Amino acid sequence: MRAHPVDRPADLDVVRESYDRVADNYAHMVLTTGFGDIRKHPWLKASIDAFADTVSGLGPVLDVGCGPGTVTAYLAERGLDVSGVDLSPRMIENARRLHPQCRFSVASATDLSLGEASLGGVLGWWSLFNLPRDVLPQVLALFARALKPGGHFITATHVGDEDAVRTEAYGGVPVRWTTHKWRPEQLVDLIEQAGLHPVAELRLPADEQSGPGLVVMAKRPA
Repeated sequence: MRAHPVDRPADLDVVRESYDRVADNYAHMVLTTGFGDIRKHPWLKASIDAFADTVSGLGPVLDVGCGPGTVTAYLAERGLDVSGVDLSPRMIENARRLHPQCRFSVASATDLSLGEASLGGVLGWWSLFNLPRDVLPQVLALFARALKPGGHFITATHVGDEDAVRTEAYGGVPVRWTTHKWRPEQLVDLIEQAGLHPVAELRLPADEQSGPGLVVMAKRPA
């Protein structure tokens, strides 16, 4: 039995086009500055390491919204059977170029057709905040059904009370997308409503580059 994809909202096509435009700059920043490298952020690295330790041996892991594949490749180095998907074809081209040893494909979080209890782990690592507020709960429910009992989900996102409309990103490239921010208790509640049990939460303060952030890890009950 497969979990059916979520109806994709039309504005995600605009988001995809924007990420296609910034993909090359994003990949260049990864190569030249280490942007997105969790090794440079001890608390984020600790979160991903805890996730990797927890899902090791449980089955395939899917990195949803993988961008240029930085975290996917890190998890592969950790020995996980991991693959990445992203809405942006150009992001996937860069991921394949930078990490030819890994598996990547083009797909939106709303497009995934996932087998029931087929995955040991799912990531939505700084990648679900472009989903409209009425769509995110559907995607979380899709992930929950796809996880094996005892499998884990980890997500990281931006915290706030108001959404942010972006018109440029990653070196001044013109974009059009909305960053939907969540209060920690709101996001945790949505994760619980999807059928997952939160097991860890990390709140990150604002820094010179971005506002406050949140990491949540949850599991599908055994």
